[in-house]
Amino acid sequence: MMSKPEIYCVLAVFAILCSVTVGDPDILIAFVVTGNTTIDANYFTFTKMRQLVGGEYPSTFGVLKASMNEFPALVGQSVSYAVLEFPAGSINPVHIHPRASELMFLVSGTLQVGFVDTSNTLFKQSLEIGDIFVFPKGLVHFQYNNDAKEPALAISTFGSANAGTQSIPTSVFNTSIFEGILDASFRAKRATIRKIEDGLKA
Repeated sequence: MMSKPEIYCVLAVFAILCSVTVGDPDILIAFVVTGNTTIDANYFTFTKMRQLVGGEYPSTFGVLKASMNEFPALVGQSVSYAVLEFPAGSINPVHIHPRASELMFLVSGTLQVGFVDTSNTLFKQSLEIGDIFVFPKGLVHFQYNNDAKEPALAISTFGSANAGTQSIPTSVFNTSIFEGILDASFRAKRATIRKIEDGLKA
């Protein structure tokens, strides 16, 4: 595991790197103030990442986000941030970010990552510590720690203050889409579709 100064250095460098890609509309003022908020340096400081320093890995995949929802100072700034924790053998299931590309930096461990483009071509890679991988905006992608013993830690930045995340399994199988449509779409028997739906609810 990295020392505290090393983690802070990595976070600072990666935050600077993410500023080159923007996806939100330009604002005509330096920053946006939401609600009746006192404007001082605290408004521009996000402290919830402190819990990661020296902490234990969660038992399942976990993500700590700093988007405009968690950190209102990001409104209009075209940037957001996430720290992804992968216990051994865990996965961030297939999903998309409809409003931004994702730039991922692997801090520790190893990850299998990939995305599928609009011609259904899979681009996959094995990442090692120090590698950076980009997931283009709106494309289905995944991250998987296939190491059975060691956890992995990654930092992702997004070119939007509100990149959005849509889980493909949840969106398809947990939103009451008519079963006949799913049966036909996947060319599967209804019992198979129900088994998948039940598995996601467990």
